[in-house]
Amino acid sequence: MPKMKTHRGAAKRFEITGSGRIRRRKGYGSHLLVKKSSRRKRTYRVKQEVSPHDASKVRKLLRRG
Repeated sequence: MPKMKTHRGAAKRFEITGSGRIRRRKGYGSHLLVKKSSRRKRTYRVKQEVSPHDASKVRKLLRRG
């Protein structure tokens, strides 16, 4: 059986921290920025932790063989 490949789409969207938590970018922060407030746009810069329910699914996509 060959090794499992990392899901490349997931690898570009998520990162695993040193403590093992998974972080992601927030949505809606890449276009139509004129009508969004500065405060709202600032929050898009901060990465958010993936919910525990979804973390197991994402971890499966990011696994390395």
